[in-house]
Order: sequence, then C-alpha cells, then structure tokens
Amino acid sequence: MTWTRSDFPAGFVFGAATSAYQIEGHAFGGAGPTHWDSFAATPGNVVRAETGALACDHYHRWPQDLDLLLELGLDVYRFSTSWARVMPEGTGAPNPKGLDFYDRLVDGLLERGLKPAVTLYHWELPQPLADLGGWRNRDIAGWLADYAQVIMGRIGDRAWSVAPINEPWCVGWLSHFWGQHAPGMRDIRATARAMHHVLLAHGRTIQALRAMGIGNLGGVFNMEWADPVDSTPCAQAAASRYDAFYNRFFMEAVFKGAYPAEALEGLEPHLPRGWQDDFPTIRAPLDWLGLNYYTRKLIAPASGPWPALAEVEGPLVKTQMGWEIFPEGLYRFLHRAAALAPGLPIIVTENGMAHDSGGDGLHDPARLAYVDAHLAQCLRAIAEGVDLRGYILWSLLDNYEWSLGYEKRFGLVHVDFDTLERRPKESFYALAARLRRGQAA
Repeated sequence: MTWTRSDFPAGFVFGAATSAYQIEGHAFGGAGPTHWDSFAATPGNVVRAETGALACDHYHRWPQDLDLLLELGLDVYRFSTSWARVMPEGTGAPNPKGLDFYDRLVDGLLERGLKPAVTLYHWELPQPLADLGGWRNRDIAGWLADYAQVIMGRIGDRAWSVAPINEPWCVGWLSHFWGQHAPGMRDIRATARAMHHVLLAHGRTIQALRAMGIGNLGGVFNMEWADPVDSTPCAQAAASRYDAFYNRFFMEAVFKGAYPAEALEGLEPHLPRGWQDDFPTIRAPLDWLGLNYYTRKLIAPASGPWPALAEVEGPLVKTQMGWEIFPEGLYRFLHRAAALAPGLPIIVTENGMAHDSGGDGLHDPARLAYVDAHLAQCLRAIAEGVDLRGYILWSLLDNYEWSLGYEKRFGLVHVDFDTLERRPKESFYALAARLRRGQAA
C-alpha cells in the first residue's frame, strides 16, 4: 500500500518517538544514577555492558534532532523525561539543569510547529528509589506523582499530551519476572507487586496532573498478540494466559477496574494486602488511549509452575529483534481497545522495526514495508469505525536498545555511535515524501 496524508481523517497526526535514557546521554547535565546504570554494570545483563552514558548525545545535539523531525514533515514528537535528570535523588530538590533542558526542548519543538507528547517515565528509575524497593514499594505511587508535579510545573503549560508511564508490562513483568530489564529480578511476588504499583502510580499521577489543570492525559499500553501453537485445548489455554498477564491485566484494570481471572490464578497470592481498594485510583479517567504494538508470539503449554507456557519460534518473516511481522495484530488490538474504552480516542504511540541495513546502514526498504503494512491495518480499523487519531513511529534515531546495547537499529536516522553523526535512511526520505504528497495546500 502506498498512502498519503489524504488517506487519513482530518486532524490525524503522524509522529516519531524516543526515550530519554536511550538517546540523551546520562553522564552529564547533573543527572543522578539510575537502576539501569547498576543493571548494566552487572556482568551478563547487557551486551558488552553498554550503558546510556553517552547514547546519541541528544542532550547536546537536540536542535539537530528536532530539525530532522521537521524535515520528515511530522506533527508530533513523543519523548520521555528522565526522572533522575530532573530529580537526581528521586525526591527532594530538583536539578535546575534538568528542568532547563526539557524547557529548551519543548520550546524548540513549538518553534518548529511540532506538538510535544510527553511520557514522564520510560524505565530509568533513580537509584535512590530503587534502593528503597523501587516498584515493589507502594510509596512509588506518591514519588511518581510528586515528580510529575515538578516536571510538569515547568513544561506542562506547553505539552500537547502527557502519559505517566511507558509500557507497564515492561516495568512490571519483564523487569521482575523475566529479569531482562532493570532491576533484573526473577521473583513472582516482586512481579505481582510491581505490576499493581505501576498501575497505582499511573492513577495517582493522572489525578495529580488533573489537579494542576493539565489536560490531554493518556495511558500507554504495550500489546503483543498471542496465538496458540496448535489447536489443542492446552495450547489455547496457554495463549489465553499469556494474553491475560501481558495485554489484559493493565488495560482491564484501568478501564474495567478488575484484573483478569487467568492472571489472578498465579498473581493473586502475591498481590499487596488491600489491592482491590486501589481500583478507584487506577481508574482515573483518561482523555486518550495509547497502543504500542510490534509483534505476535506463538505460545505452547509447558510443564512447571504457573504460567506454565513457553514461546515457540513462528514461521513469519522476522525483524532484527527476531520478532514476527504480523500487522493483523495491530488491527485486532485497535478493535479490542475501542470495545474496552468506547468513545475514547486511540493513538498508536509506538510501532516500528529493528533492521540491519548492512553496508552504509541506510538501505532499509523492509522498514518502509513494515510501516506501510501497519498503516494499512490502521486505515482498515478507521474504516470500520475505530476512532484512531494518530500514528507514532519508533524511533526517530538508532539508539540504546536496553539489554541489547547498540546493535539493534530501530531508527529512521542512522547514528554512528563512534562519531555520533546522524544520516537519514532511505525510509526517512520515503516517509517524508508520502507525508508531503498528502499535505493540504
């Protein structure tokens, strides 16, 4: 499918996304230590023990990066703020250099006619708060709400949209059950408490922002379609359990005020006392719903304790991450979200692919094909009545891909991590041309 802006409803926005620790460079500007720094310093956790100390040096090169967004012809830039840059201790006195940086960034976006879409937390927890238990500690709901008031007290008057937390599943399950992200735990009790507290923190933060008079508030949920490896009842049950703790747990908490029974089978004994009483806070009303979508998984039953399942390699074409390309999954989740939160606008807040372009790193027709296929599913859902208001690509720049270091390249712009030179890829220019062809005169 070859699309232009004119194929989408009036007011539909296109954007690109990044996150603070992945691009800014954390070793300067008064930023405090994070649990990611500690995680990466532990042998075996991150490829070559790479960190976000320098990353793309966006902290110093942000005007150049914003010019790239403008050259692309985008409407929105979704970025995250670094809690540890703004409040190095996690609480207490803010770092003026951190506040000033985000002040300059937002002003730079507005000067270029771009809408600032702010995510408050994208995984780099200040180490002093991690030392207090991090997401296992119920107090984190108040800590995040307090941080929100500090940073949005500086930039909230100019933000187009705000979301408290990027991808609660990654903050909870991936980091505390599978141990693949900081703090690198493998503990079901820690997992259950982190999953609950991330939702409580989301709700408390939404309430705090409302009290400040800040609007256009949303939640960003990552989705991964789960198919059974075969038609057996055991495989179907395993895929349903995966769907319950990955996709349904967080969205149903926010929009239905309940956790799925299939997730509670394993998690309920480990949830904090009185967890049911937190749903009125967790259900704080939102103005939009954000979906991050990349892939599907084939799930098989497995022996052992709950959740008693395993991922099986699927037959579809895969990205550099080894993720199957399954655009149909985005269409299905758009309909699921519309049914779960009727009347609420939806934004695809992340979608994209890691691609090894080889040679000079600029030839990436597969990335353009990936975007085209997913936008086709967006148009399909829109035609069927889904109120989809925007599509935001991950990512503007090649960046620090967490435990995978700097090898996996999601960017529309190639970054040489030795020289930090930026070079737009072929997909960059192709997308820019399509966006401009459909632009109103």
